Formats: sequence, C-alpha cells, structure tokens
Amino acid sequence: MPDTTNHSSEQPPRVLVVDDNSDIADALGSLLELHGCEVRVAHSGEAGVEIAATFKPRLIFMDLGLPGMSGYQAAREILNTHPDWPLRLVALTGYGESVVQKKVAAAGFDTYLLKPARMAQIQEILDTI
Repeated sequence: MPDTTNHSSEQPPRVLVVDDNSDIADALGSLLELHGCEVRVAHSGEAGVEIAATFKPRLIFMDLGLPGMSGYQAAREILNTHPDWPLRLVALTGYGESVVQKKVAAAGFDTYLLKPARMAQIQEILDTI
C-alpha cells in the first residue's frame, strides 16, 4: 500500500499509540507504519508519558480507559510537561459519544475516534500533520 500521506517535512511523522489492548495498539501501529509514520507503542498511560518525553511525537492516539494512569491523566501530563510541542492528541474510546465529547476537550485532546476507528478517519488525521 503506497504512502498517500502529505507530511509537512521530509522526516516521517512520529506517532505514539497508547492502548492497553496490545492487539489494537500493535495493529494500529503497523497500519501507521505502512502509511509512512515512525511509530512507538505503549500499553499504559505511564509508559505513554515516558515514551512521549524521549520520542517527541507529532501525533498521539491515546486510549481513554487505561489501567492506572487513565488516558485523560496521561494527556494532561504530556501537555503540561511539554506545552511548546506541536502535538495533536486523539482519544480512542469505546465509550459513547455523549459521555466523551466534553471530557476529551477538557483533557486537551484535539479530537476523538470511537473504536473501532475506520482507516478513512485515521487518514484524515494523518493528513493534518
């Protein structure tokens, strides 16, 4: 599958995927790599915060319902620690729309996708980085 993503720089965009379901995280990571992204995967909020600090992603797909540090908490931590980063945060959730919309905005997410996310939705987000 060819890379159809329009990236603003010569380097592949760095994308972090954070999901405690390793099958979902690894599948999304592989899909993003096929689309020309440099990807790291974390399976907890704490690991996501730690990897983000050194990897410096341009885009993070973050599950909200993580054990321990939730996706909401991890997003706030990343944004508070690195307020100058040009970062897009996308929440991934299985929760219903009405429950999520206000909470993700308050936590600093740019948008959210309901699981399972469709490739067209992911591509739209990739096109913005």
